[in-house]
Amino acid sequence: MRVSTVQIAGIAGSLRAASWARSLLRATAQQSTNVNLTVWDALGRVPLFNEDLESGPVPEAVADMRELIDRSDALLIVTPEYNQSIPGVLKNALDWASRPYGQTVLKGKPVAAVGTSPLPTGGACALADVRKVITVLGADVIEAELTVPQVHTRFDAEGLICDPQLEDRMDQLLTRIADHDMERRSVA
Repeated sequence: MRVSTVQIAGIAGSLRAASWARSLLRATAQQSTNVNLTVWDALGRVPLFNEDLESGPVPEAVADMRELIDRSDALLIVTPEYNQSIPGVLKNALDWASRPYGQTVLKGKPVAAVGTSPLPTGGACALADVRKVITVLGADVIEAELTVPQVHTRFDAEGLICDPQLEDRMDQLLTRIADHDMERRSVA
């Protein structure tokens, strides 16, 4: 039995206003009842990582992202696949989240990822690259990854998930994240 609602930060790895990754994250947040999923939507305001920018106050979008990840119990990344890899803007945000060296908000943070694509592969290559990056950054990678092939066919006119199987898979993923968080807390 859960004592409190699990807080999950959500990041979509695309800048496109009609991004399917962002749509999936937003619809999941709207339709979820078992967790509190907060979508961080300032990826386009994150400047290219430059270590020189760390000598002063970090850019506002970076500070907001770090704070959301830090106060959340877990992180959910939903990413499209660009050229069989992770979008550069997402990798850049993860680089910022990994700083300052030795003080990353990702260290030990439970992280799950979802890959999306209009292709039958469902973003599997991007998902593998996200997993590689977050592992290197010291995140607690949750073994609950999900690919969503032909993602463009999975939403209704209001932007809600219209595929019952996908809705169920997203619910199962959120439950897995929440259960992972509770297991982690009970060990600590």
